[in-house]
Amino acid sequence: MTSKILCPTDGSDHATVGVHLAVEVAKATGGHLTLCVVNIAHGGARGPTINHLTDEEAQQLMSGAEALAKADGLTDVGTVEIVAREAAPAITAYAEQNGYAHIVMGTGGKKGLKRLVLGSVAAEVVSHAHCTVTVAR
Repeated sequence: MTSKILCPTDGSDHATVGVHLAVEVAKATGGHLTLCVVNIAHGGARGPTINHLTDEEAQQLMSGAEALAKADGLTDVGTVEIVAREAAPAITAYAEQNGYAHIVMGTGGKKGLKRLVLGSVAAEVVSHAHCTVTVAR
């Protein structure tokens, strides 16, 4: 049984597909779903650290994802903001440190050379997660 499910979202269409699938997994398993937003931190070495999203933007993304989950009929849902320099390591570390048994996330948006150059957060999570990862398209 999957007791704790983590679903990263950035508010994009492909992330929304992941949220809908995470809700279905949570409903099917009776697990608790946590929706997370990774707020990328920039700078810091010789200047201030600046987060990519403002507090309001991060809260808006989490609230929007939570509303989707509740509209899909899930009541056992929470949200968390993770501030980190890179998304994939932050997602996998948070999941492991907090005892998540399953990560569900969307992928897409990048194709061809752009995908090769920039990589894929989902691919990196799949490669490094300690738990089951389901990737939705």
